Amino acid sequence: MSETQQPTALPNFIVAMHEKAEPVSVIAAHAEPFASSTAAESAQPASQSLKPFACQCESHVPSAYGSFGAAVPEQAMRNTSARRMRGHPRTGTVRGVSHHPRYDDLASAFLRIYRFEHLNAIVSWDHSTYMPPKGNEARAAALGELAALLHRLRTAPELKALLEAAEGETLEDDERANLREMKRTWRNANALPEELVVASSVAASRCEHAWRTQRPANDWKGFAPNLREVVTCVRREAALLADMSGLPPYDALMDRFEPGMRASEVDRLFGVVKLWLPRLIRDVRERQAKAPPVEPKGPFAVPAQKALCERVMKLLAFDFDGGRLDTSPHPFSGGVPEDVRLTTRYSEDDFARALMGTIHETGHGRYEQNRPRAWLGQPVSEARSMAIHESQSLSFEMQLGRSRAFVGLLAPLLAEAFGAQPGLEAENLFRVFTRVEPGLIRVDADEVTYPAHVILRYEIERALVEGTIEVDDIPALWDAKMAELLGLDTRGNFTDGPMQDIHWPSGAFGYFPCYTLGAMYAAQWFQVMRHTRPSLDDEIARGELAGVFDWLRANIWEQASRHETADLCRRATGSALDPAHFRAHLEARYLAG
Repeated sequence: MSETQQPTALPNFIVAMHEKAEPVSVIAAHAEPFASSTAAESAQPASQSLKPFACQCESHVPSAYGSFGAAVPEQAMRNTSARRMRGHPRTGTVRGVSHHPRYDDLASAFLRIYRFEHLNAIVSWDHSTYMPPKGNEARAAALGELAALLHRLRTAPELKALLEAAEGETLEDDERANLREMKRTWRNANALPEELVVASSVAASRCEHAWRTQRPANDWKGFAPNLREVVTCVRREAALLADMSGLPPYDALMDRFEPGMRASEVDRLFGVVKLWLPRLIRDVRERQAKAPPVEPKGPFAVPAQKALCERVMKLLAFDFDGGRLDTSPHPFSGGVPEDVRLTTRYSEDDFARALMGTIHETGHGRYEQNRPRAWLGQPVSEARSMAIHESQSLSFEMQLGRSRAFVGLLAPLLAEAFGAQPGLEAENLFRVFTRVEPGLIRVDADEVTYPAHVILRYEIERALVEGTIEVDDIPALWDAKMAELLGLDTRGNFTDGPMQDIHWPSGAFGYFPCYTLGAMYAAQWFQVMRHTRPSLDDEIARGELAGVFDWLRANIWEQASRHETADLCRRATGSALDPAHFRAHLEARYLAG
């Protein structure tokens, strides 16, 4: 999510470390990108969908040949989807007879569900941006109805037989990977009854909508009953998914966002971080106290901020013909790959919040815009996981956006937008953007203290899902953990405490670990980039960003879900995820020199 991403079903595209490591070995050749579409096919309008890329839970799944889309003849649908998937004319056929007809039936079913999800994604985006307050009850009911419709398509009885039959057909490697993802999403969908899918959708819509006014009013008493309804649904989902998968309840929820990751591994990683993070925060703050930055002087007019944000998005190669930037209380990324919807929020007192939030969301957006077009409509075209998605937003915001080289590019743009002043000079801006100071708000946190915010939320939500605590226990636990991890007093401050995030009101339990896992991945991506391209920082300083984008496109964006997450990481970097790169990055940026 980012703020990313706003939750809804498996990420509707959502909506924020270890000790010493061995040197990363770089593989000789990058993973081969997917075949690209022919010119004729790429010219066709793609009316498919995605899910908001940042938080959600029940995602893509085959729609089987159901009761919808009757205007498109079934055989034509099959032929179109098969060509679109492989990016070239149908192979494995003799006189129009497919050598894998059951697989082609599945491809047609998934393509249809993708198109319905397109509608769901845009309606959900409108729900969080422009929908008037009085439209909420009707919208919640409509979204619940759509959730039920999608669930019926995803759980159609025909799909089980098709999946079993397709397993025995001769498939290309990418088709085999697609079948693997089809099975995973089908299993998740079939674990949940339709009435629970509807109840979860309605409860989340109501809770999230009320949260928008309850949060600024510090109204925990009004918020808690709505959250209880969401938690009740989430616990039922977790129990059913656990029964289906054999995983513990929290692992079963997290697996929807981060396939293959387990709480035991998160505990290990976060446990190590908790050992060195407090000292790092202390050392960095002592160092920075000797040379505090000059505070940029506002106010910073919102129209100028909007123009600046869009200008920086263009510098980062965001395609405005396939996306847009709007405003929302909680920044997120949504829409579909062909129509990416990003949001940010503005404050006249602080331009950095909107600017860095926009850079963050642009990372999500560029991942979506660069998913392999030949495979859109199929599960294999989806972003691999939400930690991988967060690695893209954090590659843009933290690794690139707050680097000294990139800040040098931002400085003249800021001076042009707000007028020249000492606070907006490049070196001072770098100190502003890398200032470390424990704060109450996760989305405004610096990259050094950010892991503490994630650890706190992970520990609370896991206990909540497992039933060892209840909603009424959250405030006291929050206060205790904020004092322990960051030394801050949050007693009585629900607005900037347990009510600050959209994730829990939206039912996106199991998502929070993805943020710090994403930071680890991002640090590893850039370590490899610099290893293979020693001039990278000099290129960035000159405004030449192709080296960054080309690496991400070849190794992450175009790979989509072709490989399991661990395999994707090894292919891109030559090794498994190694949190030591994250620690090394933080120490190099904040303590070296």
